[in-house]
Amino acid sequence: MKIAIIGKSAFGADVYTQLRAHGHEIVVVCTEPDKNGRADLLALEAEKNGTPVIKTARWRKKNAEGKFEVLPDIFAEYLSYGAELNVLPFCTQFIPQELIDAPKHKTIIYHPSILPAHRGASAINWTIINGDDEAGLTVFWADDGVDTGPILLQKKTDLEENDTLNSIYKRFLYPAGVDAMVEAVNLIAADKAPRITQPEEGASYEPYITTKPELAQVDWTKPQRDVHNFIRGNDKVPGAWTILDGAKVTLYGSSLWKRDDPPVSARAVPAKGAVGDEVYAHEKGLLFKTVDGKYVNVESLKLENGKAIKGSFYGLSEEGGTIELTEEEKKLIPALKESWKGIINATVEDDTDFFASGASSADLTRLIEDVKSVTGVELDTADVYQDAVFAGFVQTLVKKLRGDDEVKIEFKEKVIEANNLTLRFPVQLFINGKFVDSESDKFLDSINPATEEVICKVPIASAKDVDFAVRAAEEAFFFGEWSRISARERGRLLFKLADLMEENKEELATLESIDSGAVYTLALKTHVGMSIQVWRYFAGWTDKIQGDTIPITDARPNFNLCFTRREPIGVVGLITPWNYPLMMLSWKMAACLAAGNTVVHKPAQVSPLTALKFAELAARAGIPPGVINIVTGTGSVTGQAIVDHPKIRKVGFTGSTPIGAGIMASAAHSNLKKVSLELGGKSPLIIFSDVDLHKAVRQASDAVFFNKGENCIAAGRIFVAEKIYDQFIALVVEHAKGIIIGDPLDRKTHHGPQNHLKHLNSLLDFIEKSVKDGAKLVYGGKRANRRGLYFEPAVLTDIEDACQQD
Repeated sequence: MKIAIIGKSAFGADVYTQLRAHGHEIVVVCTEPDKNGRADLLALEAEKNGTPVIKTARWRKKNAEGKFEVLPDIFAEYLSYGAELNVLPFCTQFIPQELIDAPKHKTIIYHPSILPAHRGASAINWTIINGDDEAGLTVFWADDGVDTGPILLQKKTDLEENDTLNSIYKRFLYPAGVDAMVEAVNLIAADKAPRITQPEEGASYEPYITTKPELAQVDWTKPQRDVHNFIRGNDKVPGAWTILDGAKVTLYGSSLWKRDDPPVSARAVPAKGAVGDEVYAHEKGLLFKTVDGKYVNVESLKLENGKAIKGSFYGLSEEGGTIELTEEEKKLIPALKESWKGIINATVEDDTDFFASGASSADLTRLIEDVKSVTGVELDTADVYQDAVFAGFVQTLVKKLRGDDEVKIEFKEKVIEANNLTLRFPVQLFINGKFVDSESDKFLDSINPATEEVICKVPIASAKDVDFAVRAAEEAFFFGEWSRISARERGRLLFKLADLMEENKEELATLESIDSGAVYTLALKTHVGMSIQVWRYFAGWTDKIQGDTIPITDARPNFNLCFTRREPIGVVGLITPWNYPLMMLSWKMAACLAAGNTVVHKPAQVSPLTALKFAELAARAGIPPGVINIVTGTGSVTGQAIVDHPKIRKVGFTGSTPIGAGIMASAAHSNLKKVSLELGGKSPLIIFSDVDLHKAVRQASDAVFFNKGENCIAAGRIFVAEKIYDQFIALVVEHAKGIIIGDPLDRKTHHGPQNHLKHLNSLLDFIEKSVKDGAKLVYGGKRANRRGLYFEPAVLTDIEDACQQD
C-alpha cells in the first residue's frame, strides 16, 4: 500500500521506519520547513532513504473573499505521488479536508487519549490533570471535526500515581503509539480496519494549555491530590507555575507527601502566595501545604530568571551550595553521560534517576568502575544511593575530585588537656545528624570524680527534645537512607565506625577515665577496646540475619510453605548506666543498628561524655542522619520521656530493679512497647576447701574489686568453706592492702575513684548498716584521705544471710 506520512519529530520518524519494515511503500513525507538550517527528524529519515519530502509551513491560505482554500501547487505535488492512505503520526499543522479525503483509504490520525475523552491538542496534560485512572491512545479516521472521527483502534494503560506528561509519553504513548500506527495500517491493508463511531457520552474537549499560560497556574484552593495532578499534568510542558513572594516559580517533579508533617530537618521558608505563606525545603525537595492540611512535594523549580534549582535549595542565597563547574570539570560530563547511557540504555538528562531507570546493584558496581576509569575517583556505593539523579551525581563526583566531600561536623566543644592529650568533645544533644542545643536550656554538671571538679556542663533534654529525636529516628527508619541501603552497606558503615573508634581509642579511654573514674589502662582495654570489638562483631552480622523455612503438613492443592522473616522493629530507646558508659552503649546500640533499627539513647547523667564523643565519630563515619540520636539528661525527665513516647517500639535498660519495674509499667501504658531489662542481680561465689588458695584469692578479689566494684556481675557475696575460712580472709585482706588507689590516669593505679558522690555515699552507708547488723569490718570501708571520690576496698566478714546485699 502506498502511504503518505504527514507529521514530524522522532515519533513520526519511527512510524516511517516501522511501516517500511512491514513492507509498506512510503511514497511521500510531508513535514515542516527546516528550522535554523536543521531539518526535522522525519525529513532526515526520509531523505536518507530517498523518499520524496514536501516541506511546507501551511497547506491553505485565504482567498480574496476571506475564505480558506488549499494551496494548489502544494496540493498538486502531493497528488502526484498517488498515495492510497494518509498517516498522521504527530501533526500540528491544519490539514485541509481536500487532502484528508484525497487517498483511496482516506486518512488516519494518532491521538494520545482514549477518545472521545480529551479531544484537543493537550490531551495528555488533561488526562493527568483530571486524575484519570487510565491513559491511552486512539488511532481514528479523520473527518471534518476536531478529533471526532470513527475509531480504528485504541490502547490503554494504568496511570501511575506520579506519572507526568513526560513519563507516560516515554513509557507508553510513544512506543505503543508507534506500534498502534503500524497495526492500524496493517488492518487497513488487510481490509479489516473497523470504523467505530465515537459515542457522545464521555466526550470532552479541553483547550491547548501550552498557548495559554494562565491555564498552567496552580490553584491553591484545591486539595492535595488535585494540586499534585495539576503539577504533574503540566510536567515538563508547559510547566505548572505559581507566584511566590511576587516572583513566578515553575514546579516540576510533584509527588504526594504521605506523612502528616514535613521532615524534622525541613527548613521553613517564608513564601507569600503559598498556603500558610510558608514552604518547607528538605533533602528530597520543597513541600507545599494544601488546603486539606496535606502536602505536595516538588523536586525542582525554575525561577523567574530562568535558572533551574533543586527544591531543597529554595530560599538559600547560594542555592544550597551548588558548585559551579570549571571548564575542565564540564568536559567530564559527556563521558559520564555515555557511561550512564551504556548502563541504563536511555538518554541521560540532568534529572535522570539511575535506579528509577532500572539500574541494579550490579549496574552500580559497573558505574563506580566506569567513573574510576574516567576520573580516577573511586566512589562509594552510598555516594550514588544518596544522589542517584545525574545532576546531583555530578556534583558529588566533583566535590570528591576537589577533596570537598569530607564530612563537616559543627558543634559547641569543650577542650581540655588530660593524659598528655588535647581532648575535644561536643557538649550538645545529637539529633538527626546534628549537634543542637536543648529546648529546655537546663544543664547538668559533669564532674571529674578524681578531683570533684566540673569538667563541663551538658544539656538536659526535655520531653520536646526527645520527641524531636524520636521523630528524626522514625523518619530515618521509614524514609531515610538507612531504610534504603543494603544490609551489606549497613555493615560497611558500622565497620567504618569501629575503625574510627580504634583511631580515637586513647581519647575515648581518657574521657572515660575523667568522666567515670575508670582506670585508664582498664578503660583502654575493656571499656573502649571491648566496645570496638562489639561493633565489629555486630557489623559482621548485618547480612547474616535470616529467618527459618519450616516444614508443615502439605495442604493440597496449594502445598503451603511456612517461613519466618526477621525485620527490624523500628525506633529503639536505650537507657544505659554509669559503670561502663561506652561499653553499655555499644552492647545495646550495635545490635540494634546491625538489625536495621534506629535509636534514641540516653547515657547516664553522671557520665555522658563518651556518648557525645561517640556521636561525633558516628557522624564522621557517615551514619545517616536520624539513625543515632544522643539525648543527655536526667532519668526522671529525659529517660521518662523516652519510655513514655508512643513512637518508640522498644526500650533497652540497664539499672536498678525498682526503676526497671517503673519502665515496664510505663512501656505497657504508653504503647505496649517491648522491653529488654538488665536489672539488679547478685552473683554469689563459692570457694571450696580443695582450691588453689592463692589463685582463689586473686580471682575472688578481681570478682569483687574489678572496675572499683562497679560491675554488673560483681561477686556480691563470697561463701568460703569453713576449713579455709580464716586463711582465706587473711589473704584477701593482704591482697586488698596491695591495691593501689590513685589517679585513674596514672599507669600504676589499680583502683580509681567511685563514679559519683551519691554512689560513694551509698557504699559508706552500706558499711555502716552492715556493721550495725553484726558484720565485722576487717579492712577498709572508709573514704580515702585524699581529694576525690575515693573509697578504700572493704572486707566484711561474719555476714548473715538476712543482711542487705549491695
